[in-house]
Amino acid sequence: MDNLHSQSKRHPSKCNKKRLNQDQVRLLETSFNFETKLNPDQKYQLAQQLGVPPRQVAIWYQNKRARWKNQTLEFDYKEVQVRLENALADNKRLEREVEWLKEELGKVQSMLFSSYTGYPSLSSASTSCDEDGTSTTLLGESKGCLQKELFACLLGTDQNEHGNSDIVGNAHKC
Repeated sequence: MDNLHSQSKRHPSKCNKKRLNQDQVRLLETSFNFETKLNPDQKYQLAQQLGVPPRQVAIWYQNKRARWKNQTLEFDYKEVQVRLENALADNKRLEREVEWLKEELGKVQSMLFSSYTGYPSLSSASTSCDEDGTSTTLLGESKGCLQKELFACLLGTDQNEHGNSDIVGNAHKC
């Protein structure tokens, strides 16, 4: 029986633990907002102000730091999720824009190549490779040159003899 009685002194039941009241919690919260870690002197001083054992103050601070860390992680996770969703939406928008631009480029190329009356389109003209790696159509015009001219026309630039582009004042020069 003495053994049972001595165990209850070492491990008090939950009903014997003193819960903090609202004023005590408010004081602990205020103290935590100023300092997330307490040194032993601060812990004893705060425990005396609250009228609780220093160990209870230390445990409250430990639990509060754990809750605070979890809240911070949850907030950071939500923030990263929002940024990810925005990046994915932006990526999809850019992919659609690229597809649309490819379609528009194909339309413009076919219109441009078909506007050469009497000339077959580049896709149906037979080509041969020159020593420098460019291809030439049966018509004798360099395919690379035509593509550069088309690109320059679409962008409103003019290719000079060095392959550098100069901005053209009138985009309808083509």
